Amino acid sequence: MSIEKHVQLKSLNTLSLNSVASDYIKIESIEALILALTYADEQHLNVLILSGGSNMLLPEKVNALIIHMNIQGIEQLDEDDQSITLKIGAGQVWHDFVLWTTTQNLYGLQNLALIPGLVGASPVQNIGAYGVEVGDFIDSVDVYDRIEKRFKSILAADCHFSYRHSIFKQDPNRFVIIYVNFKLLKNADLKLGYGDLKNAVGDEKTALNLQNQVIKIRQSKLPDPKEFPNVGSFFKNPVISKLDFEALQDKFPHVPHYLQSNDQVKIAAGWLIEQAGWKGKQLGHVGMFHKQALVLVNYADANLTEVQKTYYAVQHDVFQKFAILLEPEPVLLNEQGLITLHHLIME
Repeated sequence: MSIEKHVQLKSLNTLSLNSVASDYIKIESIEALILALTYADEQHLNVLILSGGSNMLLPEKVNALIIHMNIQGIEQLDEDDQSITLKIGAGQVWHDFVLWTTTQNLYGLQNLALIPGLVGASPVQNIGAYGVEVGDFIDSVDVYDRIEKRFKSILAADCHFSYRHSIFKQDPNRFVIIYVNFKLLKNADLKLGYGDLKNAVGDEKTALNLQNQVIKIRQSKLPDPKEFPNVGSFFKNPVISKLDFEALQDKFPHVPHYLQSNDQVKIAAGWLIEQAGWKGKQLGHVGMFHKQALVLVNYADANLTEVQKTYYAVQHDVFQKFAILLEPEPVLLNEQGLITLHHLIME
């Protein structure tokens, strides 16, 4: 086992924030994981699991053991007339995995193409796009339970998947995700509920064309993190009651929205941000992207303080105009490597 000291994480987080970790190791096997966790216990260090670095806000110094998951592998576990169950290493690149499923005539994940990050991070946020959430196709998640100090498999029903949420996000210091087991369809069941996607697919209703159109749409709206460092969609789409939505719609008849269960309505956060005047607007080195107001971009060499100043200002202006509080998607880390709460700015 090789623990590195004072490692710069700038290239390992997609917002490209300067952050130096006191201790760092890349993990490529279960045996190495156990040794690393033992080291952290002996050194009294918190553990921060790093996947693709696409959903986190890092401080300038992290006094913790950064465990960078790089466990690979694709293994078939089961098959029936309707589906195939696959075991995928946490270190596999998510987008590459989605493309591979399409070449294998396996269906379900095409709407999630081009989402940045690794497979191991996908259950944490229950990543989703264009009417599909990854939890819809997860059979189980293989983890190391740091409290029980044992390996186990957690069934999808016990992961408590909901909009951008799971038990892994709820209890971030307990589980280390090692493999994710997907149950994918043999027959295509295309999800074309979103208007721009349905129009783009047109009459060629194939999984490959669906995947290609998702990629084109995302590329047209979302900047490449290598060119414009970002974490993808920065804010969650707020979900409000039907009664509150009707009041909102009276004032803003054209607000984009999506009906949910239990008399809830999801509002397009990007539209709210744009209407509040933030599309293409910057504060210093940080701003909301000119093609997609939902994406916060680090245009130069911004630090976490500058990022927070910008998204606080966005929250404030949206709340002032719509009385809706936007919640950031990426997790915020403190200097001890622990997830801390975002301040929610209303006034």
